[in-house]
Amino acid sequence: MVGNRHSLMRAKAFLTEFARDTRANTLAIMAMAIIPLAGMVGGGIDISRMYIVKTRLQHGCDAGALAGRKAMAGGNWVQTVNGVANYPETTAKQFFDSNFDKNAYGGTSPNKAFTENAGKVSGTATATVPMTLMRIFGRTTETLTVTCEADMRLPNTDVMFVLDNTGSMDWKPDNSSCDASCKAAGGSKMQMLRVAVKCFFEIVARLDTDAACDGGAPSGGTGNGAQIRFGFVPYSVNVNVGKLLPNEFFADSGYYQTRKWNLFATPQDAVGTPYWETYGTAISQANCLKFMNNQSFNGFTPTPTPVGTAPGPVTKITFNSDGSASTEWYGEWGGWSGASVTSGNNRSCRRNRTDTVTHYQGWTYDRLPINFSALKAGGSNWNNSFTWPDGANGSNRQINWDGCIEERKTVKDAASYNPAPADAYDLDIDMRPNGNAETQWKPALRPLIYLRAVTGGNYSNATLNPVDSINNFAAPGYGCPTQAKKLQSWPVASAFDDYVDSLNPTGSTYHDIGMIWGARLMSPTGIFRSENEFTPQGGEIERHMIFFTDGIAQANPCEYSAYGVAWFDRRTTENVGNASSCGNENANLDAQINKRLEGLCTAVKNKNITLWVISFGAGVDATTKTRLTNCASAGRFFDASDSTALQKAFRDIANQISALRLTN
Repeated sequence: MVGNRHSLMRAKAFLTEFARDTRANTLAIMAMAIIPLAGMVGGGIDISRMYIVKTRLQHGCDAGALAGRKAMAGGNWVQTVNGVANYPETTAKQFFDSNFDKNAYGGTSPNKAFTENAGKVSGTATATVPMTLMRIFGRTTETLTVTCEADMRLPNTDVMFVLDNTGSMDWKPDNSSCDASCKAAGGSKMQMLRVAVKCFFEIVARLDTDAACDGGAPSGGTGNGAQIRFGFVPYSVNVNVGKLLPNEFFADSGYYQTRKWNLFATPQDAVGTPYWETYGTAISQANCLKFMNNQSFNGFTPTPTPVGTAPGPVTKITFNSDGSASTEWYGEWGGWSGASVTSGNNRSCRRNRTDTVTHYQGWTYDRLPINFSALKAGGSNWNNSFTWPDGANGSNRQINWDGCIEERKTVKDAASYNPAPADAYDLDIDMRPNGNAETQWKPALRPLIYLRAVTGGNYSNATLNPVDSINNFAAPGYGCPTQAKKLQSWPVASAFDDYVDSLNPTGSTYHDIGMIWGARLMSPTGIFRSENEFTPQGGEIERHMIFFTDGIAQANPCEYSAYGVAWFDRRTTENVGNASSCGNENANLDAQINKRLEGLCTAVKNKNITLWVISFGAGVDATTKTRLTNCASAGRFFDASDSTALQKAFRDIANQISALRLTN
C-alpha cells in the first residue's frame, strides 16, 4: 500500500512539473497549426490565380463585345460577310479567344456567349480554375463568371446634310448621260446619294430604311438616352428655306428684273397737210376704235387710205389709268364727201391725221419694285402666291412662290471673304434681321423675272437700260430644290426615306448658298438659337455638317440665283462679261463662289462644327478637291468615285460620329 501510494505521488509530481514546463510546447503548437497555415497559404495562392484568371476573362469578354459590335456595321447582328455566317458573333468569339489564353494560370474549359439587343452586344464568359493547396479542404475547382456589354452610344448629336442637288446629279459618276435604263438600275449620282444617306441613317439612328445597305437591317433605335437630330439643305442655284423663317425676317417689297404694262408714244414722220384716213365702211364703232388705235380685229390689220383735206379741229386721244383706251378718240364716226355712208350700227370709219405721234400699249422691262407682302400670313405662316398685274395687257395674274429666296445685302468683288466683310450680311451666319431691308431676305419670284431685251436665246441685245417693247422677252434659267429641313428627330425611318427620295437634280452649282444655309440652320448662336443651343434638358450637343458635291462651282450670268440675275443685277461682281456671254458659264462668277465658300468653311469650323466634305464622281477636278480638302475639318475629307466608295465614305463618317464604347 505504502509503495503504491508513493508511486502515485511521484507520477502526480512528474505530471505537474511537466505541465508547468513550456520548453517543449513549440513543437506541439507547430504540429497543431500546420493544417490551418497550409489552408491560409494555399488559399492566398489560389485566390491570386483566380483573380488573374478573372481579369483575363474580363479582358477577353470586353474585347469580344467591342469587336462584335463594331462588326455589326449597319447595326445587323445576323449577317454573312465574306462567306462567314453570323459574322459579328463569330468575330466576337474570335476576339475573346485571342485575348484569353486558356492554358495560362490554370484556367480551363472557357465558355463564351454573345448576344445582341437594340444595337447593344452583351457577353458572358466562364472558366474553371483548379485549386492547389485548397484541395486539402475539399475545394478542387472554382468556376469564374464575368459579363460585358458594348454599344455604339452617341452623345446628343446634330447632323446637317448639305447636299449638291444640281443638274449634273442626274448623270453617271463618270459624268456621262444616265438614260432610262441606267436610272432603272439606280445608276445616276442622285440615286446613289439617296442610298448612301439612308445607309448613314441606319448606322446612326439604328432604324431600317428601304435601302439595301451593307450589313443588313438594324432595329431598336437609339432609345431615350441621347437626342439625335438630322437636317437637310439641298442646294443648287438657290436653297428652299424661305417658308422655314418667320415673316419678320422678310421685307415687304423689293426690286426685281421684271416688267409693267404701259402706254407709249413713238415719234412719227410729219404728215404735212392734214388729211383723212379711211378704215373702210360698214364696220362697228368698236372695231373703228380698234383701227384708230392701230389694232387688228378678226385677223385683219387696218391699212389707212388718205382721202383728202380734213376740216375742223382735231380731238385729243386719251387713255384710262390701266392703259385701256377711252372713247374720246379724235376722228369721226360717220361719212365724208366722196364716200358711201352706211346706216344703222355699221358705218364708215375715218380719222383726221394731223398728229406726229403714234400711240400704242406694251411692256416696260426694267429693275422695278414689287410688293410681295401678301405672301405673309402672320408669324411663321406663309401664303403660296399673290396677284400682280403681269398678265395679258397688264391684267392681274397669280404669282406662285416656291420657297426659294433672294439673299440680303452683300459686298461685291471683295479681295477676300475669309473673314467676310462686316457689311456682307449675306455671309453672316448668325445675324438676325433688324427691320432694315438690307438685313432681310426676299422671296425668289421666278414667274416675274425677265431677261431684258433677250429674245429667242439671242443674248447680244441684252442691255442694262430700260426697254419698251411689245415683245415677251425670255425668262431666265432657274432651279429651286426640295424644301430644306431644320434639325429634327426622325423616329420613323419611312419619313426619312420619303424626304430623301424627294431630292431631284435641278439648276447650276452655287456651293456658297448651300454652305451658308447649312450653317444658319444648325448654328447654336444664330437665328435658331432657341432650338439649337442645348437639348430641352439643357444638355450639350455635338454638331456635324456633311457637305457633299459632285462638281465644281458653275454660274451663268443669265441664270436666276439667290443673288438675282447676275448680268443685270451685278450684286456679287461687276465682271460678268459682255452681252453675248450672258448665256454662258462665267469664270469670274465661279471665282466669287469659291472665294465665298473658302470664308464660309472657316466660319463653320469656328462654330465648333465638325465639317465633313465628300467629293463624288469625275466632275471634281484636282484643284477643286484641294479646295474641298482645305474646307473640311482636319482628316475629314473623302473622295468617292462610285457607289461603293460613296457608301463607304458615309459609313466611315457614321462610325466615327458614333463613339464605340463599353457600357458595363
